[in-house]
Amino acid sequence: MPTASCHLDNITLGGLCVCLCLPGDSNPKESSPFINSSDVAAEKSQQYDGKNMALFEEEMDTSPMVSSLLSSLANYSNLPQGSKEHEEAENNEAESSRKKPVKVRYKSQQKHMRQCTQQYIRVCLLYSCGLLFLLTLLCLCAAGGSYYMISRSLGPEFGGAVGICFYLGTTYAGAMYILGAIELLLIYIAPKAAIFPLEGLEGAEAEAALLNNMRVYGTILLTSMATVVFVGVKYVNKLALVFLACVILSIFAVYAGVIKTAVEPPIFPVCLLGNRTLVWKSFDVCAKTVETANGTVTTQLWSMFCDSPLLNATCDKYFTANNVSQIQGIPGVTSGILNLFGTYYEKGDLIARQNMESAEDQDDPLTNSNRYVLADITSFFTLLVGIYFPSVTGIMAGSNRSGDLRDAQKSIPIGTIAAITTTSTVYMSSVVLFGACIEGVVLRDKFGEGVHGNLVIGTLAWPSPWVIVIGSFFSTCGAGLQSLTGAPRLLQAIAKDNIVPALRIFGHGKANGEPTWSLLLTACICESGILIASLDAVAPILSMFFLMCYMFVNLACALQTLLRTPNWRPRFKFYHWTLSFLGMSLCLTLMFICSWYYAIVAMVIAGSIYKYIEFSGAEKEWGDGIRGLSLSAARYALMRLEEGPPHTKNWRPQLLVLVSTDTEQNVEQPRLLSLTNQLKAGKGLTIVGTALVGSYLENYDQTQRAEQALRKLMETEKVKGFSQVTVSSNLRDATSHLLQASGLGGLKHNAVLVSWPRNWKQGDEHQTWRNFVELVRETTAAHLAMLVPKNIAAFPSNGERFTEGHIDVWWIVHDGGMLMLLPFLLRQHKVWRKCKMRIFTVAQMDDNSIQMKKDLTTFLYHLRIDAMVEVVEMHDSDISAYTYEKTLVMEQRSQMLKQIKMTKNEREREIQSITDSSRGSIRRKNPAAVTTQLSVTEDPPAASKEEKPEEEVQLIHDNTTPTSPTTPATPLTPAEGAKSPGEQVQMTWTEKCDGEPAKPPGAATPEGIKDIFNMKPNQSNVRRMHTALRLNEVIIKKSSEAKLVLLNMPGPPRNRTGDENYMEFLEVLTEGLNRVLLVRGGGREVITIYS
Repeated sequence: MPTASCHLDNITLGGLCVCLCLPGDSNPKESSPFINSSDVAAEKSQQYDGKNMALFEEEMDTSPMVSSLLSSLANYSNLPQGSKEHEEAENNEAESSRKKPVKVRYKSQQKHMRQCTQQYIRVCLLYSCGLLFLLTLLCLCAAGGSYYMISRSLGPEFGGAVGICFYLGTTYAGAMYILGAIELLLIYIAPKAAIFPLEGLEGAEAEAALLNNMRVYGTILLTSMATVVFVGVKYVNKLALVFLACVILSIFAVYAGVIKTAVEPPIFPVCLLGNRTLVWKSFDVCAKTVETANGTVTTQLWSMFCDSPLLNATCDKYFTANNVSQIQGIPGVTSGILNLFGTYYEKGDLIARQNMESAEDQDDPLTNSNRYVLADITSFFTLLVGIYFPSVTGIMAGSNRSGDLRDAQKSIPIGTIAAITTTSTVYMSSVVLFGACIEGVVLRDKFGEGVHGNLVIGTLAWPSPWVIVIGSFFSTCGAGLQSLTGAPRLLQAIAKDNIVPALRIFGHGKANGEPTWSLLLTACICESGILIASLDAVAPILSMFFLMCYMFVNLACALQTLLRTPNWRPRFKFYHWTLSFLGMSLCLTLMFICSWYYAIVAMVIAGSIYKYIEFSGAEKEWGDGIRGLSLSAARYALMRLEEGPPHTKNWRPQLLVLVSTDTEQNVEQPRLLSLTNQLKAGKGLTIVGTALVGSYLENYDQTQRAEQALRKLMETEKVKGFSQVTVSSNLRDATSHLLQASGLGGLKHNAVLVSWPRNWKQGDEHQTWRNFVELVRETTAAHLAMLVPKNIAAFPSNGERFTEGHIDVWWIVHDGGMLMLLPFLLRQHKVWRKCKMRIFTVAQMDDNSIQMKKDLTTFLYHLRIDAMVEVVEMHDSDISAYTYEKTLVMEQRSQMLKQIKMTKNEREREIQSITDSSRGSIRRKNPAAVTTQLSVTEDPPAASKEEKPEEEVQLIHDNTTPTSPTTPATPLTPAEGAKSPGEQVQMTWTEKCDGEPAKPPGAATPEGIKDIFNMKPNQSNVRRMHTALRLNEVIIKKSSEAKLVLLNMPGPPRNRTGDENYMEFLEVLTEGLNRVLLVRGGGREVITIYS
C-alpha cells in the first residue's frame, strides 16, 4: 500500500506564507486519469461488494476495476508537461513562415565577395595544416609515442585500430617516397635508363611507359632499402646524416637562387601562342617566321600548325588569329608578380596565362591539342591539400622509434618541436617565394613541357640545378628508409601487445630485437603502393591514415586531461586540453575536405579493425581513458537519474530476477533467464540475484561459485546485466536484502521477476511459500512491479519459435498498464513474434459491456497496440456447495498444519483422512455434481445449480441471508455491513464475521481434531474462493489454447494468518493453465499514448 504523502504549495496572503499540504503520491508524475486520480476516488463511492471480484477487493483503492476506468482511458487527452507550450511555439513558427518572403537581388559586389571568401578560406586551410601539426605536436610532447599513447589512453581497441591504420599510412608513405625518387631518376638524372623507352611517345602512351618504368625501378630500390634496414638500424642512422646534409644544402641553394633572381634572373623562356602555353619540344624558335637574308622564312612552329612551310599555307584558325610571344618563366622577386591564389583546371584543359588577351572563337573545336600544355588531372584545392599533406607528416618519425631513444621524454619534445618549426618555416616561405619568382603557367606545368622538360626549382637554385636534383633524390631515399625503419617497429609493438591474434607472428624478430617478419610484411605492403605507381593516387590514402592518427592523438590527450587521471603527469607543461580539441576538429575537417570518399574508406577500415579486436582480440586492462570515461559518464548519468523518477514515456522494466540454486550452486530455473531475455525489448536494467543461507566468511567460496554460475547462464541466455549474490542467516532476510540493496542510485530495479514456488503444499516446504508471500508484500511496499511465471519449465527457450497462437491478457483491475506493455515487449522477440494479442476484461452486472468494448478498442488504438478485444460478462451468482466445501477443506488443511505437531508421515496421513472425510460429506450432499480437491492437478467439475435438486443445494447468499450471529458461516450483521469495504476486508481474512477472533481448535488431541471437522468456513474466504473459481472457469473456457496467459495477481492478505489461504486462491485461479504470468503493478503508470 502506498504511504501517505503531501505536496506543499505556498500561498502568500498579505505577506504571510501559508503552506498547504495536499494529499498525493510521494513520487511526482504527470497528470493522469489512471492511478490515484480524483475520478477514481469518485468511482470508489461505488461499493465493490459483489461476490465476483471479492479476490481483488482489498486493493480497490489503488487498483480499481477496469470497467470503472475505461471511459476515462478512452478519452485520455491530458498532455505531458510542456506539450502545450511546444505546440503553441510550433503554431507561431508556422504563422511566421507563412509571411511573404523578401526577395534579395545579388549584385556583382556579392559575387566578388564570394570569390574573395573562397580564396581566403583556401589560404586559411593551407595554414591550418601547419597549425594542425603544431597542436598535435604539443599533445605528442605531452604524451610520447603515438601508438603507445593511443592504446594506453583509449584502450586496446582504439589503439589497435588506429595503430594499424597509422602503420599502413607509414608504409604507403615509404612507397610514395620511393616513387618520388624514381621519378627524379628517370626524368632528370638518367632519362636513358628507362627500360620502357619514352622517346617518340606522347599522351597516355608516354604516361603508361613512365609508370611501368617506375614500377620496375621502384621494386629494385625497395629491395635495396629493405636490405639496408634488415642489416641494421645503425646503418640507417649513418645514412640519415648524409641525407640530411643533402637536404640542408638543397634548401640553402633554393634560398640563394631566390636572392640571385633579384639581381640576375635566370634565362628560362616560355613560348605562348595567344595566352596558351606551347609544348617546347619540336621547335627551336618561339616565332612564326624569322627574317633572313633571303627574306621571311617560316619556322618549325609554323609547320606544326600549317599544312606546308609556305607563307600562303592553310593554318590553324587560332594560330592565324593570335601572335606568338616569349616570356620569362622565372622573372624574379622584383618583377612584382604574386601567384598565391590558385586557378584550377579540369583534366584536358589548356594551361593559359591569366590576364592576357587571346583571340578565339568559342564555337571552334580545339585542334592540335597535343601542341599545348594540358592539365593531366582535374585539380582542386582539397586534392592539392591531400597531396601536400604527407610532406609534413614527419613529426611522427621520431616518436615511432621512441624505443631506440635514450631519454624519450626529453628527446621527443625537443627534437619534434625543432623539426616542426624548421620545416614549417621552410614550407611557408617556399610557397611565398615561389609565387613571387615564378610565372603561374610554369608553376602549373606539372612535367615542365613548356620549358624543355627542365626542373623549375633546379633552374631557380644556385649554383647548379644538380644540387636540387641530387638533394631531392637523397631526401626521398632517406624518407623512404625512415618509413621502412619506423613502420616495422610499430607493427612489432602492436603484435607484442597481443591485441590482434592474427599479428602474433610479427612480434618475433632477430636476437637483437630487429623486427624481421614485420619488415617483410612492410616491404610487401609497400610494394603494393609501388605497383599503383601514381603519386597522386597514393598521397590521399596516406593523408587519411595520418589524419586519423593525429585526430586520436589529440583526443587521447584531451581525454586524459579532462578525466584528471592521477597517473597523467606529463613533463611538457605548455599544453591545454582546448588545443587538443581544436587539433582533433581540424583533423576531422581536413579528412573530409581532402577526400570524403577516402575518409569514409579509412573510417570503415578502422571500424572493421576495431570490431575485430573487440570480438577476437585479447582482453587487456591498461587503465585506459575509455574505462575512465565510462566511469565518469556513469557517475554523471546516475546523478541525473537522482533528479526525479522517469517519465512514463521512458519507463521500461528494470528487472531484478530472483533465482534459486542447488547444492552445487547451479541455477534451478534456467528458463527464468530465457523469459528475461524475451522481455528485454525495452533494453532496461537486468540484475540476476540469488540468496544463500549462512555466514559470508564461511560461504565465500560458494558465493563465488554461485556468481560464476549466474554469469555463465546469463551469457548462455544472452542476458546483458549484472549478477549479485547475497548471504544471510536465513533465506528470507537474504532475499529482502537483495530487494532493498540491488541497483545504485537512480539505476535501480522497478520490477521483480520470481518463479512460482513449486510443491508449496508439501509440509516441509511451508517456509518457501511464506517467503514468497512476504516477497509480494515487500514489492508492494516498495512500489515495485512483480512478475510471477507459473510452471516456468513449460515456457519456451530462446531457440523455440511459435508460428501461431495467442497471448491472452486478462485485464481485471488497472495496474498502470503493465498488462498492456508486457505482451508488446514479448512480441518484439522472435519467440513470440508470430503470436497475436487478445485482451479480455470483465464486465459486472451494472456495466455496459458494449460501451466497454468500444472504450477499450479506442484506448488500444491510442496506444498503437494491435489486439483483439473481448468483454466477458460475469453476473452475480449464488455460491455453490462445491465452493463452500472447497473453502472448508482449505481451512481445515490450514488449521491441521498449524496445530498438529506430528512427523511428516503422520501429518500426511492425518491430512489424507480429513480430505477423505470431507469428500464423503460432499458426495452425500450431491454425489453426481460435486467433488473436492486438495491437489492442484485435479480439475473441478463444471457443476451448475440446475443439475442439483433445489432441496439438496444450500445456497449461501452474501449479505442477504439472516443467520445466527454465533454461526461461523453467518454473514455480516447490518451494523457490520455498513462498514466500508476496506474494514470488511481487514476483518474477514483473519476474523470471523461476527468480529470475534477465531479460536484455535486445540492441541493435537482427538478432541482438537474433532473441532477441526466441525469447523465452518470463513465467509470472506468463501467469497474469495467463489471469485477464483468463477474467473478460472471463464479463463479456461476462453484461453485454454493460448500460448501465454497474463493475469492480474491479487494482493496478499493484510494480516499474515491467511497467507496459506492466499496461496490456495492463486492456485485455484490459475488451475488448468499451461503458461501463466501473474502480474502486479508498481503503483504508477508505465504506458502512455504519447511517443
